[in-house]
Amino acid sequence: MQRASKQNGFTGGAARWLAATAAVLAVLPAQAGYLVGRGKADITGEAAEVGMMGYAKLDQKTAGIHMRQWARAFVVVDQDSGRRVVFVNNDLGMVFQGVHQAVLARLQARFGNRYGRENVILAATHTHSGPGGFSHYALYNFTTLGYNARTFNAIVDGIVESIAAADADVRPGDIKVGHGQLLDASINRSLPAYERNPGGERSRWQYSVDPSMTVLRFSQGGRDVGLISWFATHGVSMHNSNPLVSSDNKGYAEQYVEKQVFGKQGQRDFIAAFAQGNAGDMTPNLWLNGNGPTADEFENTRIIGERQAQRALQVFNSASEVVSGPIDYRQQYVDMSRVSVRPEFAAGAVHSTCPAAVGRAFGAGTEDGRGEVGFTEGDLQANPFLAQLGTVLFGAPPEVQNCQAPKPILIATGLQKPYPWTPEVLPVSLTRLGQLAIVAAPGEFTIMSGRRIRETVAQTLGIPFDNVIFAGYANAYSGYIATPEEYDAQHYEGASTHFGRWTQPAYQQLYHDLAVALRDGKPVDAGPSPRDLSGKQTSLQTGVVLDNTPIFKRFGQLERDAGAAYARGQTVEVWFWTGHPKNNLRRGDTFLSVERWNGNGWQRVADDDSYDTIYRWVRIDAVWGTSQARISWKIPADAVPGQYRIVHYGDYKNGWNGQINGLSGSSRTFSVN
Repeated sequence: MQRASKQNGFTGGAARWLAATAAVLAVLPAQAGYLVGRGKADITGEAAEVGMMGYAKLDQKTAGIHMRQWARAFVVVDQDSGRRVVFVNNDLGMVFQGVHQAVLARLQARFGNRYGRENVILAATHTHSGPGGFSHYALYNFTTLGYNARTFNAIVDGIVESIAAADADVRPGDIKVGHGQLLDASINRSLPAYERNPGGERSRWQYSVDPSMTVLRFSQGGRDVGLISWFATHGVSMHNSNPLVSSDNKGYAEQYVEKQVFGKQGQRDFIAAFAQGNAGDMTPNLWLNGNGPTADEFENTRIIGERQAQRALQVFNSASEVVSGPIDYRQQYVDMSRVSVRPEFAAGAVHSTCPAAVGRAFGAGTEDGRGEVGFTEGDLQANPFLAQLGTVLFGAPPEVQNCQAPKPILIATGLQKPYPWTPEVLPVSLTRLGQLAIVAAPGEFTIMSGRRIRETVAQTLGIPFDNVIFAGYANAYSGYIATPEEYDAQHYEGASTHFGRWTQPAYQQLYHDLAVALRDGKPVDAGPSPRDLSGKQTSLQTGVVLDNTPIFKRFGQLERDAGAAYARGQTVEVWFWTGHPKNNLRRGDTFLSVERWNGNGWQRVADDDSYDTIYRWVRIDAVWGTSQARISWKIPADAVPGQYRIVHYGDYKNGWNGQINGLSGSSRTFSVN
């Protein structure tokens, strides 16, 4: 025995000491592990006559719902230390800083110090098909003609509700992590810019896309209850002419897992979040120009979403590595317009970031879809909201032009008065969850930008690269972050990198310093407080004046009824006279219900959140105030044969007293065979 111990590098005394130590450890209590909880809430805003967020098109306004938007929250508590973290995945274009501020204030009022700026991560899936106007900064509200308080409040209310539900759900559980690759759900839409990165660096990564997928598998008491999947691809499967609220391909992936997989197994409380990564130059439109793998935006949403869902389920089912160890986090606010970047991150010399500005290519759009930004150069009257701001688009001083070079400046957003049009004080956050690290990043990082930051964090913490998760579009939004090499190309991504050529190295330095503080157990300075613009908002949106029906018609009455019978795969369409959806957002509810007679009563089988249904709101007469709800249901191939009906729910505003009244109507009963 002693000989064996020596052969393994131990003396006999050391072996006896190790045996005694093992005996003591055997009777000590095991690590308490984690508590985990999940929650989900509706965050869908105004479904009609509101400018949409993402494509920056003045004529893209909401006119119905394809799939609702949701907040999905996951709380993890370290029972040893009591520390906790919450990650919320939101079906939004962005999580703007005003939303982050309002959520933190509401959480503090409700939970005290349980949740705060350090341990709350609010991330967006980056769908481009949701109502806009929920930023407190002007650049992101110009296509919505200003601020939309109702949409903002719907988002904040829903996020807080999802966190409260997850907090109430916490119970002993565990988390497993798995990794995989997905190669047929994205392409690089800015390949010439990407190819400016060093050849040796590109060859190490093999692909011009980031195919990596990380999945967390949550269970409570041995029962699977949820997953988070991080994968980088834009939320632009739905076109820039689409007027329907949609959570896009990641929303479909979430529905697929929750409803078609776990729901059909009888587990209707499973929550699946499909989160975004470093997707700045990643598009799901495999043909570019807004299309691919088909020419049908609904099919593209389904196909790209299903590919993500199926790959995530494969990784989920094979995940065997248990996440264990302490929870810790570091967060600080940084004025990104004045970061001094050290030589080790800035090509051997000291460089600085710049006051925010966007370049001319910002107005040109991307290779995946050329844009229009709602104004003509130098002509404020092209957009009345911009005209009301009373500012000048141009006029950046020479020092800013030199700092931003080679970017030709279109709008110096950081210099506008009385307030900048984009935020400069931004949150950077790094969370340690056992052997994993989560980078919460406030913008659209290209895949190479994200890779560089992940490598830096991994090396600093001494963990594998795959164990660093990049969570983009988190806690605030500040445009794009391209590498210096990509910046020099001044494609859309470089032109939209607000703080100049050294923006990505500045972030790399900041996350390195957070990782050092995490590793060494040292605090970090909180940094400057971001400004609060909640009381400084302007809106040119008009409210609902009144709703009417044509003479001899009533609200909820059918204008087009269903047929008598349909086969599976066919589409049923019914039209109702209705009121304006702004009268009642029906958050947590529905504008439609597809129902089947089960022998005892009507049972709902689909609503306005279902992929197979569409709720369209159509203005018929703007002067008289008439409108229709046009509802369609594409009957699924696996629909149960039987008797069905379609019901519409809405609300109308009385023109005499301004009261809001509910309405409903039903189609005839029809058979599905």
